[in-house]
Amino acid sequence: MSSGCRYTEAVIETSDRGRPARGPGSAIVAGAEGSPSLRADAERNRERIVAAAQEVFAEWGLNAALEKIARRAGVGIATLYRRFPTRANLIAASFERKMADYAAAAEHALDDPDPWAGFCWLINRICAMQAADAGLKDLITMRFPTSSPAEELRSRALQNLEQLIGRAQRQGALRSDFASTDVPMLLFANAGVVTATRDSAPDMWRRFTAYMIDAFRAEHAGCPEGPERI
Repeated sequence: MSSGCRYTEAVIETSDRGRPARGPGSAIVAGAEGSPSLRADAERNRERIVAAAQEVFAEWGLNAALEKIARRAGVGIATLYRRFPTRANLIAASFERKMADYAAAAEHALDDPDPWAGFCWLINRICAMQAADAGLKDLITMRFPTSSPAEELRSRALQNLEQLIGRAQRQGALRSDFASTDVPMLLFANAGVVTATRDSAPDMWRRFTAYMIDAFRAEHAGCPEGPERI
């Protein structure tokens, strides 16, 4: 890389939140950003940031400090913001594959000729995915940038989930008062079990999930908000 390109990279890296510094160097930045070497560097930075975000979000959840992600990726925080202006942008890129897995699981469950069996399989599947990734519990409910692939996948998975719930209820197997909004509630509860037992009993979430699935059976329908106060 020429000395001019190195100067350009320094100007970009030290600018606030990824905005190129103003001044004499601005013309150099504008002229060099399209060069193949800088485009390759930018793509490598993006890949490192996404990989680091996947690790950090899996360990600490979606509220993990972005500075922690930048450090693990080996880039400055300005570089991170230049590639991903908002946390939502970074989450969408980091969890696109996870959302694709979730959407594929919902489609697979919907294809089961036995709606109740498909529903049970899907609940076990997403709880297993959550046990392996602390950030997953938030993905089903959060909104991604409208044009992002992650938002399209999330919406598709939700539609399939709602269809599956309707079929299992018409079958008479799933309680009639169960709603798709109960799934995030289940995941929040499962997250607590996963966190509390990760070291001492890492598979305890499986037992909890089994109990919850049994509670979703049609014969247990009624009073999901708990007994009335006396």
